[in-house]
Amino acid sequence: MDIQTKPNFKEGSMSVEVSVDWRGRPCKPNKHGGVRAAAFVLGIQAFEIMAIAAVGSNLITYVFREMHFSLSQSANIVTNFVGTIFLLSLVGGFLSDSYLGSLWTMLIFGFVELLGFILLSVQAHLPRLKPPECNMLTEGQQCIEAKGLQALIFFLALYLVALGSGCLKPNMISHGADQFGKDDPEQSKKLSSYFNAAYFSFCVGELIALTVLVWVQTRSGMDIGFGVSAAAMAMGLISLLAGTLVYRNRSPQGSIFTPIAQVFVAAIAKRKQVRPSNLEMLHENLKNSAHHIGTGPSSNTGRPLHTNRLRFLDKACIEVQEGASIKESPWRLCTTAQVEQVKIIISVIPIFACTIIFNTILAQLQTFSVQQGSVMNTQLTRSFQIPPASLQSIPFIILILLVPIYETLFVPIARKFTGKDSGISPLQRIGVGLFTVTFSMVSAALIETKRRNMANLSKKAISIFWIAPQFLIFGVSEMFTAVGLIEFFYKQSMSGMQSFLTAMTYCSYAFGFFLSSLLVSLVNRITSNSSGGGWLSDNNLNKDRLDLFYWLLAALSVLNFFNYMFWSGWYSSNPSLPPSPQDDSHGHSFSSSKDVGTDNIP
Repeated sequence: MDIQTKPNFKEGSMSVEVSVDWRGRPCKPNKHGGVRAAAFVLGIQAFEIMAIAAVGSNLITYVFREMHFSLSQSANIVTNFVGTIFLLSLVGGFLSDSYLGSLWTMLIFGFVELLGFILLSVQAHLPRLKPPECNMLTEGQQCIEAKGLQALIFFLALYLVALGSGCLKPNMISHGADQFGKDDPEQSKKLSSYFNAAYFSFCVGELIALTVLVWVQTRSGMDIGFGVSAAAMAMGLISLLAGTLVYRNRSPQGSIFTPIAQVFVAAIAKRKQVRPSNLEMLHENLKNSAHHIGTGPSSNTGRPLHTNRLRFLDKACIEVQEGASIKESPWRLCTTAQVEQVKIIISVIPIFACTIIFNTILAQLQTFSVQQGSVMNTQLTRSFQIPPASLQSIPFIILILLVPIYETLFVPIARKFTGKDSGISPLQRIGVGLFTVTFSMVSAALIETKRRNMANLSKKAISIFWIAPQFLIFGVSEMFTAVGLIEFFYKQSMSGMQSFLTAMTYCSYAFGFFLSSLLVSLVNRITSNSSGGGWLSDNNLNKDRLDLFYWLLAALSVLNFFNYMFWSGWYSSNPSLPPSPQDDSHGHSFSSSKDVGTDNIP
């Protein structure tokens, strides 16, 4: 029987959580979970990203050229769409942890996403659901943008896709990770490898989307392209269903927000109480529940780490009437395990916030960089032109080679020096990515300056391959940042909140894309002159100053990296959860935060 323990926040005591199969029966270690079960989840990850990436990567071209929205409007429609996907991941994480479980959440919203793809294909195929044909690039020509029923059907389909994809994303990651145990050294190593495998499947799906599927969209039309995305989504659902009999499932725990609210209410109510210096006086101290917390091992003193940050929350655990026969309300008295989970959620917010600028840069590569490529020389041979959206496949071609090398060569070597399952810590991995992403925008700015000068002075279009470096550099930085962030959030979560905390990773994407829309609007307003023109206000990139916008993002990225250095150091100086089991076996003392090796960026 596969048993994990968890804190029962509602009752203020500890209970046993049993991993169950699809019928709700206790799992068997030799039948459920492991690599085989995770492989089916990797299947839906690959097919789902294949479907959504094919739509998102070329969506700006469709919105601009066929729905006839302006260039800045089109960019904002795409970034708002992608941002909504990632923001809705919180909804998916909440429903999974609280009520539905990850498997049912994925099945329900997988079919919602499939319905959205089908409706998009129908909308793109029927002429009456699109405005009359018109070339937006022809100067002086007034094109009618989509309105009324046309816009309604388009946005309904688009946001059905967003709802389905958003609620799927955190559950695909957490459900795959749930197939491995975090409290066993060998399983812990497999868990770290799983996150790299998940990113590899993501890269494969992205590569197919940005080459084969985008080529189909360009050659056969967007209606056929959306239809192919629907077929890919259907294949992903088949892969998910195929593993139903071998999955290890977490049972939903009820509302995850109630115990969080209880901590704040109790701490505020007892704000005038003095926090005891002896932590054993706190209600149900962690010493008494060391073997019941499912996210990590106990220390060599039998006690998992207690954080000293946010100490005012500890007042929620103070027993005002010690020894009273009447049980105090859970809104007045909380367990230390409950308080520690709330501390974790608050403490990871600065780390989360530091990745927003990173994803704002990603938004540019999916919008303005695609349009940048569309005004360059896309001719590869006499009969073949490179679809501008396919340039996004360049980093994934490299990453399909780099990810296995990273996992098979770098991680084992680094593990010998650091003793960490993942070679370097998730926080260090995030830092490397945030540092390197700046060079993506530096490259983009330099190339856009060259492209614009050539187009305006000599009327020549430079090769589209000139913008390949900005995609390549970003891809390498994403391998570090994205995987590190997902691993960091999953490992910081306690039992019953894995999907929700994993969803916070995707919220970073959401805020990044929304910030992109806000930056575009602000830049246009601030840089507009008496004639009304701003850096990004014209539909003609030869007149716009996209290069200056890229320089602005590069400067913001540098400032963001130093901001991350500060917060990662603050977090590492007092980690929220104990290190992994093999760290304990290396003889480290975990009795206090000062004894723990830090995760500071090298």
